[in-house]
Amino acid sequence: MIAPNRTFLFAPGDHARRAEKALTLGADAAILDLEDAVAIAKKVGARDHVRAMLERPRTCRAFIRVNAFDTEFCFGDMNAVIGPRLDGIVLPKLESAAQLVAVDWMISALERAQGLAPGGIEVMPIIETARGMAELRDLAACAASLGGRVRRLAFGAGDYTLDLGISWGLAETELEPARAQMVLHSRAAGLEAPIDTVWIELREAEAFANSCARGVALGFQGKLCIHPDQVPVANAAHSPTEAEVERAKTIAAAFKEAEAAGLASIQVDGRFVDYPIVERALRLLALAERIAAAQK
Repeated sequence: MIAPNRTFLFAPGDHARRAEKALTLGADAAILDLEDAVAIAKKVGARDHVRAMLERPRTCRAFIRVNAFDTEFCFGDMNAVIGPRLDGIVLPKLESAAQLVAVDWMISALERAQGLAPGGIEVMPIIETARGMAELRDLAACAASLGGRVRRLAFGAGDYTLDLGISWGLAETELEPARAQMVLHSRAAGLEAPIDTVWIELREAEAFANSCARGVALGFQGKLCIHPDQVPVANAAHSPTEAEVERAKTIAAAFKEAEAAGLASIQVDGRFVDYPIVERALRLLALAERIAAAQK
């Protein structure tokens, strides 16, 4: 069964204690970071740290964020960390389909060299620049053509707002166009729903919860997190409630009975129900099953 993707928790790759903790704090995946969280002078040395962390006990999947494609560190990062204990690479600042094809080629070569299953290591690109957003349609289409290497995209508002000179406020209304494009083009290309941006105002707990709720409403399946306290909030926001699960079960059961009688539009507890509403209910139940299976 496919694992849920509600939370991806970042930890600095050169900070052993924080990286080790991130692998056991309840996130669906941990991202050990070689990019922004690591000083330039320590980037090469941090590769040994994250490789060692991959061997530690963990309760979630392990991703590593390498440095951007156009830096001097990108290939060295991947060459150092690709191995049997790695679940995926997070590729920051993706800006062209050619970059993504090249990264897929590099990882494929490294998989072959180590006798790993081809395509077994995911790549999750982050769209976080003006050029990346402008090329989003082509990037999503390219991602979908790589045979499952890329299953979803992520949105990074920190670099995106910096690049465009946007003021990033607590309500995040200025992010709505970019978020909508992420969801739209992911779906159009046949990818999974994307992962929403980090939240940097660590003392603004209520605003963070609102950000999670807005991401859910816009169609994101999960959120990038930068602090352990964010994980349970984001997990809850991206999980169906008990009431939602029970309602979905009621809708699915009532419609199955009605369809057997030749009906395709009914009322359930005062709400109109037809095929799209039933499909939404079935998706919610499938997500609930995935979450329950991951927690066993």
